[in-house]
Amino acid sequence: MTDLTIGIVGGGQLARMMNEAATPLGLRVRLLAEAPQTAAAQVVPDTTVGDYADAATLSDFAADVTAVTFDHEHVPTGLLAELEASGTPVRPGPTALEFAQDKAAMRARLSALGVPCPAWRVVATPQELADFAAETGWPVIAKTSRGGYDGKGVWKLAGPQEAEAPFAALQHALGPTERDTAADAPADAVIVAEEFIPFTRELSVLVARRPGGEAVAYPVTETVQRDGICHETTTPAPGLDAARAAALEALGRRIADELGVVGILAVELMERPDGEIVVNELAMRPHNTGHWSIEGAVTSQFENHLRAVADLPLGSAALRAPVAVMTNVLGGANPDLVGSLNRVLSDPDVRVHLYGKGVKPGRKVGHITVLGADVDAARRSARAAAAILEGE
Repeated sequence: MTDLTIGIVGGGQLARMMNEAATPLGLRVRLLAEAPQTAAAQVVPDTTVGDYADAATLSDFAADVTAVTFDHEHVPTGLLAELEASGTPVRPGPTALEFAQDKAAMRARLSALGVPCPAWRVVATPQELADFAAETGWPVIAKTSRGGYDGKGVWKLAGPQEAEAPFAALQHALGPTERDTAADAPADAVIVAEEFIPFTRELSVLVARRPGGEAVAYPVTETVQRDGICHETTTPAPGLDAARAAALEALGRRIADELGVVGILAVELMERPDGEIVVNELAMRPHNTGHWSIEGAVTSQFENHLRAVADLPLGSAALRAPVAVMTNVLGGANPDLVGSLNRVLSDPDVRVHLYGKGVKPGRKVGHITVLGADVDAARRSARAAAAILEGE
């Protein structure tokens, strides 16, 4: 059988964990990394360091691979369309990826499909934003349509006096002395206004989908976000009845089908106080809210993503234990993560994943997973381990 080589664009921790999942399947990984010591570049021998936004670099990297996939969603879709035209499978493809890259396009498409979303509008001026807020009520959420992640490019605005802020930030990001990055807005970014939802909790549904349409959905996850960053997940979401969970999993599969996603689709959800659930964001890659699946599911999100990208049969997404809790480890006062393992691993239920990244305040440097039968006990163990690594 011909070797299957998966080209992964982006050298972060998601690519690092994809590489781990590729090894048992006998898949080869080729990496296009931003720098020589990124999380994935440390462990993938076949690594090219280069600019993913450069057409020649991307084309050379993708030569002879079985398919190209992503650690992040920032590759220009025009370049991906050129790869597809040259005969290289791109999964997810540029048409689908547009809805993960552009929040305005996502909102328009989901609304056209009848998928529940917050009230929203593209606004061109502070006055248009204030007019929208006058209809929905303050506070209001403003987002750059492109480029934001982990809370960047998102504003919660308390009143009309703050309506200028997102436009000023967008203008600064596009200024003549600024170079666009994943955290900055690209040239075609606009401001999307959304109603503020005082949600009771946030949920996430992950779906893996093959090119021919075969799909599996993971159990619904409850997530805790702080400052736009995922801090903790609990799977299955506590207190969610079976019928509601099945409906949300079906919604995730429907969105994946309608958008033609190949690989993992993460659908981030918000639950209103009245119980209605609306879609907040989409991601088309392995996702932080699915890290629990490495130990907690029969087939991890990383393995199923690779299976889908390589067009192989998908594995079961069923839980291995009654509950799985994942807690992110953020950079804190402890610079020596490995030196803390003796204390952390004294709890035999704790599983540690470190990403090989330098410790910086607030930076995701690893995660903890604990499986068990009791939600509170699993949370205590995961939080205690993360606190040790963070130096608390």
